[in-house]
Amino acid sequence: MHLNLKNINSKEIMPGYHGKLVHAETMSIAYWNVEKNAQVPEHSHMHEQVMYVLEGEFKFTLEGETKTYYPGDIVIIAPHKKHSGKALTPCKLMDVFSPVREEYK
Repeated sequence: MHLNLKNINSKEIMPGYHGKLVHAETMSIAYWNVEKNAQVPEHSHMHEQVMYVLEGEFKFTLEGETKTYYPGDIVIIAPHKKHSGKALTPCKLMDVFSPVREEYK
């Protein structure tokens, strides 16, 4: 299968989070354009997640520890760990989830 991001429609999954979503057999990849000040409330899920900051400054809290992440930073989030975030600037993020995020389909 071959895809190109410019041909994938964006979905606003939550306020300010516009995602282009790709689903493989055992994982999902989300390419996010995030509006400044958009927030993800604290939550957890069964999926292992890897977050990669492509552009901008993103404040992220994982299990009560808050840090600001910048382009090139990668955060690994184990399943069921509580996390939240806020875009301090407009951001581009990439999240990889395993297994597939069925609710994002």
